[in-house]
Amino acid sequence: MAATTRVGPIKKHFRGLHDPRVKGRTRHRLLDIIVMALCAVIANCDDWPDIALFARQRSAWFKRLLQFCGDVPSHDTFERVFAALDPRALERCCLAWLHEVAHMAGLGQIAIDGKTLRGSAGAPLGALHVVSAWATQAKVSLGQVAVEGKSNEITAIPELLKLLELHGALVTIDAIGCQKQIAKQIVEGGGDYLLVVKGNQERLLEDIQQTVEQALDGKLAAGKVRQHTTVEQGHGRREERSCVMIQDVARIRDRQLWAKLTTVGMCYRERTVNGETSTEVRYFIGSRRMAARRYAQALRDHWGIENHLHWQLDVSFHEDASRVENRHGAANFSLLRKMALGLLKQHPKKESMARKRKLAAISPDFLAETLSGGDKLEEV
Repeated sequence: MAATTRVGPIKKHFRGLHDPRVKGRTRHRLLDIIVMALCAVIANCDDWPDIALFARQRSAWFKRLLQFCGDVPSHDTFERVFAALDPRALERCCLAWLHEVAHMAGLGQIAIDGKTLRGSAGAPLGALHVVSAWATQAKVSLGQVAVEGKSNEITAIPELLKLLELHGALVTIDAIGCQKQIAKQIVEGGGDYLLVVKGNQERLLEDIQQTVEQALDGKLAAGKVRQHTTVEQGHGRREERSCVMIQDVARIRDRQLWAKLTTVGMCYRERTVNGETSTEVRYFIGSRRMAARRYAQALRDHWGIENHLHWQLDVSFHEDASRVENRHGAANFSLLRKMALGLLKQHPKKESMARKRKLAAISPDFLAETLSGGDKLEEV
């Protein structure tokens, strides 16, 4: 396996996790429960009874790996422990593991976006909404913050940014995260931002639109304006993308309030499928000086969080079908899915995510390779 997938032993990342159970009244180590649950989620298990069943069927393998005697936990035990665990504490341990993977692959771009766990809608407080950070290059989740609804993303994003190592990263966020304080926080953390601008920043949007219009009319200095266009076609589809990038922010009235603002621009997409044409226009601001081609690619890569994270969680991990309603339990199960997804994506085997999960269920060797990131799986 490639060197970029190597990670440290499991216990290094989880040794400091606080056990919420009463001392002296536990039958299983907390680490054992977490490892069994993570392995089961990798191996195509989507609820607590599935996890307990998998643990029983692989009990001999787990006993060699985890060095415990007796029976494996029941599904009630798994459910109670994960409901009691502080999601923030578990997240710090889980994501330290994935941060290691991401940094080895090169941190690059971090995309931030939210997703509602629809299966948790039966809970008294309604469906849980999770805002996630996705390393687009390494294809691993770097953090998450759970909130009560999409409208709370503005308050969740700053909390999520606090969990991340931003130095050298380009952070991309949709319009809901286009906020002056968020831009400032990213810059102060050593990163750069690329933020989509819509009507929630009406004055800023108006200034960008006027700047783009002047650029297209040739009224700005040529050295300050760059354009990049790509055309893709095949199988009855034609898609043209054009990006206009302007490194002249003199016409942005509030430019001093946006930390390190250097660039504004517009991306235009025209898509024709079987004779039907649709168009989309996105305006943006950025703090990094780079080519129009790279801005266009970063905006496109941002939506990898939808395709590589959210879509995979729904289709390959059946997240929307999950009925885990306990708030902590739902947030922690979401973490397990993202851990499993990130580890499976690092495995070089050329199979779909669904097939990799099935292979992990039937092949202890493949599961061990996935869990260890290519290192020899150590006893924990």
